[in-house]
Amino acid sequence: MRIHRNLSIICTVQVKSQTDDIQNYLTDASNMPGGHADKLFVPETADEIVEILREANAAKIPVTVSGARTGTVGGAIPFGGFVVSLERLNKILKIDKDAMRATVEPGVILRDFQQAVEAEGLFYPPDPTEWSCQIGGTVATNASGARSFKYGATREFVTALKVVLADGEVTELRRESECERVTKDQASDISVTTSSGREIPIKVPSYLRPNVRKNVSGYFNSLPLDPIDLFIGSEGTLGVITEIEFKLLPKPESFFSGIVFFGDAADLLAFVNETRRLSFETRNRIGVSSSGPDIRTDIDASLIEYFDQNALGFISEKFPETPDDAAGAIFFEQETAAATEDALFEKWNELLEKYNADLERSWFTTSEQDREKMRAFRHALPVTVNERIARHRQRKVGTDMAVPDENFPSFLRYYKETLDASGLDYVIFGHIGDCHLHANMLPKDDAEAEKARHIYGRCVAQAIMLGGTVSAEHGIGKLKRKYLHAMMGERYLNEMAEVKRSIDPNGILGRGNMFEEKYLG
Repeated sequence: MRIHRNLSIICTVQVKSQTDDIQNYLTDASNMPGGHADKLFVPETADEIVEILREANAAKIPVTVSGARTGTVGGAIPFGGFVVSLERLNKILKIDKDAMRATVEPGVILRDFQQAVEAEGLFYPPDPTEWSCQIGGTVATNASGARSFKYGATREFVTALKVVLADGEVTELRRESECERVTKDQASDISVTTSSGREIPIKVPSYLRPNVRKNVSGYFNSLPLDPIDLFIGSEGTLGVITEIEFKLLPKPESFFSGIVFFGDAADLLAFVNETRRLSFETRNRIGVSSSGPDIRTDIDASLIEYFDQNALGFISEKFPETPDDAAGAIFFEQETAAATEDALFEKWNELLEKYNADLERSWFTTSEQDREKMRAFRHALPVTVNERIARHRQRKVGTDMAVPDENFPSFLRYYKETLDASGLDYVIFGHIGDCHLHANMLPKDDAEAEKARHIYGRCVAQAIMLGGTVSAEHGIGKLKRKYLHAMMGERYLNEMAEVKRSIDPNGILGRGNMFEEKYLG
């Protein structure tokens, strides 16, 4: 423990300035090179963060917020200034079973939070692939994952935030009720009030958001709009989150899960289309979630995940029982209960038979133990991909675009035709229920890496042309700024910068994330 005596109020925050001590905080899962910082702060309290930001703002020193650094777009990589790690703000402050609410600090690990909630008979649906992430990071990036098909992204579950702004002032934001929000349908301006009573007016950006179910490209601006929504998904550019309140759901009694193999890609896509349609019809009739044990007996998938033929080849290295002649596979789940299990099994079985699924070699379960094995199957793919790419000392090039439902078939066809023609090794997998797939290109040398980056740019252009988003769940960070520019253009990036200037006039927070510094003037 060191005392940092440059602060106007001396605090016992841990401070490190030696290169060896800071090194682990200069990169994230993107492996973006060049990160550097002058000091690392590891505070234990929100008050310490207040003092750090107050002094940094006065001196106009950039501040990068660091969590578990599992992000893939370079958002946690500093390029000068201070790093503030939230790892020691890691307490689950309260789980209120009756109110179905939980309050946590940002450094809590997602898997630990999910387990603590489930121990109380409750359920927190957001399920990003990386369970070791910190929950504050999931709010800062509006993380989603497989279950977003039914439950949406993290935003849907955040009910309140405490945030330290760039100048050290604190704001407490609580989501308004629907009846209070509806009056803001035509609003172009909102405001944030700090604990000192200062009101900060903010002009809401005017860009239209793509008609996709997953989109984390730019500040949220859909109306009706709560101020809290600007901070969710803002990638550390508007404030430092120090406390989060989530709404929770009743824990499902059980899940019916399946990994289903198809011999024909057309049958697989037809199965996905009908599963999506039936699920949406069920939700429109019953709602997203019941207030108690799930009593629905109609198909309502909570997730629909896709693996192409190449992905299955990779997975077979760890799961040799994977059929080697399948055209692709779907991993689905639905919440169930003892009273509904038989009826749901019959309906899923009928649907799978209709589309010629390979039922003999597919896997189904309702047990928790076997379901974890299925999730391990899903997670085996990125692990195997990373192992393969490491052999060639290259980095994978992975897409994160989503397009409107009606344009998804042509976008998937574009992926396959373009990648097949390229000669590159690749896999396509992901959240097909949300029309959001990841195409991972696996270059074996520098020339193939250059080709992969060129193809990535072409895929971005195709997604934009089809009315899609350049980032459905990974965010923009520093690596995708030029693609956000391609999607939005100068006008709307300037509107985003105006939001940031309103809240962070000196532009110290998350500098370089989402848009270049030149937009801050």
